[in-house]
Amino acid sequence: MAQRDARPSLSLVAYGEDEEDEGTRSSDDDMLVPRKRARVQKAEEEHPLSRSCPFLDTIDRTVLDFDFEKLCSVSLSNNNVYACMVCGKYFQGRGQHSHAYTHSVQVGHHVFLNLESLEFYCLPDNYQIIDPSLEDIKYMLRPTFSQEHVASLDSSSKRSIALDGTKYLPGIVGLNNIKANDYMNVILHCLAHVTPLRDYLLRPSNYSHIKRPPGDQKFMLVRRLGELFRKLWNPRNFKSHVSPHEMLQAVSILSKKRFKITEQGDPVEFLVWLLHTLHSALGGNRRPGSSEVHNIFQGTMRIYTRKLPPASEDKVRLMEREEYKEKVETLPFLYLSLDLPVTPLFQDELERNIIPQIPLFDLLSKFDGAHEKEYKTHKESYVKRFELTKLPPYLIICIKRFTKNNFFVEKNPTIVNFPIKDIDMAEFLSSDQEVQDAHPHTVYDLMANICHDGQPGAGKGTYRAHVRHMGANQWYELQDLHVQDLLPQMITLAEAYIQIWQLRTN
Repeated sequence: MAQRDARPSLSLVAYGEDEEDEGTRSSDDDMLVPRKRARVQKAEEEHPLSRSCPFLDTIDRTVLDFDFEKLCSVSLSNNNVYACMVCGKYFQGRGQHSHAYTHSVQVGHHVFLNLESLEFYCLPDNYQIIDPSLEDIKYMLRPTFSQEHVASLDSSSKRSIALDGTKYLPGIVGLNNIKANDYMNVILHCLAHVTPLRDYLLRPSNYSHIKRPPGDQKFMLVRRLGELFRKLWNPRNFKSHVSPHEMLQAVSILSKKRFKITEQGDPVEFLVWLLHTLHSALGGNRRPGSSEVHNIFQGTMRIYTRKLPPASEDKVRLMEREEYKEKVETLPFLYLSLDLPVTPLFQDELERNIIPQIPLFDLLSKFDGAHEKEYKTHKESYVKRFELTKLPPYLIICIKRFTKNNFFVEKNPTIVNFPIKDIDMAEFLSSDQEVQDAHPHTVYDLMANICHDGQPGAGKGTYRAHVRHMGANQWYELQDLHVQDLLPQMITLAEAYIQIWQLRTN
């Protein structure tokens, strides 16, 4: 087993202390600066090469990749792991019998980074390296965002340059498709542009105080999603793409392998699971507004339910019974599910299937409080009406394109026509004066759209995400590593599956 070094850990100078603008450093770092300076001075006293290591020019930033799980490449342990700055591999420990020490002697790689403490060491001499030129590597591993930086994200269109010269826009970077995780990638892309959720997760101080019961692993999802968002919005990335490996591994563990990277799933199911799990991990409960997730996405609707009497009975007499009277309840929702009309079976004169089109407002009429929809169970039938009583800041709409049965999955190819801006939800709100007074703003603008291409079923189709970068005021299409700008008119031509609309408040 690898040995731990007996000396006390020596923290390095926080990012931005010597050469960066004060606006890029968080207040948490400022509190630790005097202590870190003292410890750095102690490190210099212990070894004369701390600030003049002769092996710094052997560092190869092009091979450094901190997106994967921090495991020793030999022992597969996640305890006390160091990254070799020359080849990019991970090794455990730095004592004389450790894997990192052995690697430094056998291969001649001498500069290592502790992935937990962000301290650089030269092996096998085992002295700490203090050099401001290494700050970009520390920031790459653990990006930090000040409040000023976070506040400026939606007003900045400044592009960054990766090591290979590729220009990228922070927030618009590709996500690796490890095998079949494109259905999760599109959800992560869209949520990374929901401003209040992104701003909340970019700064760990917003949620570090939350206490979870012993043995509870849900909070791991919050940490992993926050780490992924910080990488996606990192203005100093070494490359113009990010791997979501650690985030997806946390998803697989917490969902008990319901969502896998090796098997394509349904993005709607993943989105619902992710929002509910985040809500619970952030200490949320059934009370409205008990977590940031509910503050952003939760609305309420009033549901009118009426049981239908059997066709063979006296309907007039039965309707007087209590069980057949209309019942009313108000329930919360995180998304609205819209039903597409049945696809026509006939063909046109050229023997091609006709792809129908329908306006989005026709689908939304389900929630106008007047339209009734019948729901059947094995024994009984019900008629329901819906009307909205509270609109969320961000409205998620899911269009039901897929129908599953015991044998196959069928896809409805109907094209939904929708505007990019100015969807007014006022006519779907309850006419109660109290509800009307609580909604001075009812107009939404589209900020994210997910569409499905190809045939239904596992491994047959693919998913794409369309997101609007607020700072650049530009739409982009994201499909795994593929990123390109997009004309807004092209968004409406795709087979929309999930949409996120932002409430306009000015």
